[in-house]
Amino acid sequence: MDTIAAIATPPGKGAIAIVRVSGPQTAALASRVFRSRRPIEPRVATYGTVVDETGAGIDRGIALFYPAPNSYTGEDSLELQVHGSPVVAREVVRALIACGARYAGPGEFTRRAFLNGKLDLQAAGAVADLIDAETRSAARAALANLSGGLAGRIRSLRAQIAGVLEELAAAIDFPDEVAEPGAAKLKSQLEPVLEQLRLLRRDGEAGRLVREGVPVAIVGPPNAGKSSLLNALLGEDRVLVSEIPGTTRDTVEESITVDGLQLRLIDTAGIRAHADRLESAGIERTHRTLQNARVALVVIDGSVPPSSESDAVLSATAKNRRVVFINKADAGLAQGHAGDVVGSVREEATIQAVRNAVGKAAWNGDRPDLERPHLASLVELQAVDDAIAAMEDAMRTLHAGEPPDLAAGDLHRAFAALGHLTGGAAGEELLGAIFARFCIGK
Repeated sequence: MDTIAAIATPPGKGAIAIVRVSGPQTAALASRVFRSRRPIEPRVATYGTVVDETGAGIDRGIALFYPAPNSYTGEDSLELQVHGSPVVAREVVRALIACGARYAGPGEFTRRAFLNGKLDLQAAGAVADLIDAETRSAARAALANLSGGLAGRIRSLRAQIAGVLEELAAAIDFPDEVAEPGAAKLKSQLEPVLEQLRLLRRDGEAGRLVREGVPVAIVGPPNAGKSSLLNALLGEDRVLVSEIPGTTRDTVEESITVDGLQLRLIDTAGIRAHADRLESAGIERTHRTLQNARVALVVIDGSVPPSSESDAVLSATAKNRRVVFINKADAGLAQGHAGDVVGSVREEATIQAVRNAVGKAAWNGDRPDLERPHLASLVELQAVDDAIAAMEDAMRTLHAGEPPDLAAGDLHRAFAALGHLTGGAAGEELLGAIFARFCIGK
């Protein structure tokens, strides 16, 4: 296997830069590029000079050597800590490559950790999520996956399915000695597995929202105050505000954090029946945004009586999770309006109430347990979806009163689908999806 090297710290200047090395030639490379008064000892910080392939000095720094298997990757590994100049860090990597190393690909260090049994697949993916976390909730969710508990849950579910398959196989192969398990017994064994799979799916979807942010579409009739609300929620004049209807003709997206959760606020064009061609294109985008939003934040002008336009927006969002905000109440609230929040974008108390209402609506009162490990990638979610579909097919067979052995094929499909989530059976598609998200050097 090649020995790889890369810069592990972010681009730009800093106090220090770290260059990582991993592979069978690590010790030899350390002796080529590092000079010190005393030899490098395992796990002992050694001060010395980093040199290039000709022996010319690059920088003074520290070397840390981690012999296999007691390293992050499970291989001999080296960290060279030098001053945080991008030029110095690049020169160290160039010297290592000149001495026989190869430049590491994205996530290759963590991929080797997975292949060498130092991390399970879900914990490996959690490393990238932890690096990318932009909110406290996202960091907590990634840390829960880093513990490795999810792999144990998946192995347990596979073992339960395997136990049922073994019973069915024994009854088929040895009918005179092993009685076929009854449908009632099989259903009692499989129903808890199916429920756990559905819980995995729900937690995975919640985890995705925590990582990516909850999409919130700000919708309403023209001049209701949608752009003013976005500016107020952001605390800055991000979008143009005008009394002229139809000013907003394209979607504008910004993010805020509420109670540790990232909300992706999407300001949209006002919805009305009579609009020119350009404004109509913006309204069409509004409808598409609304379809993909987790929450609809509906803004209604409370200074005027209810109209056909406000009624149309309320009707269009009736099936969405939504928060109805009656704006401009300070200008004289018209009778007939009902909303979750009533006030004005000019009032800080009203803006805080809107924030709280949207945060609550994002989970519909069922905020996930971020301490519980969850599925991370879309490929993982698809594998669980496939397992759920196969299990539901098996349960339908049993409920229909068909011979229990007819459910075996569906159970094999569920077992195989979950196998894609474990290290030994994971396909290249899943591995690629996980490690492609990594930065180089991790």
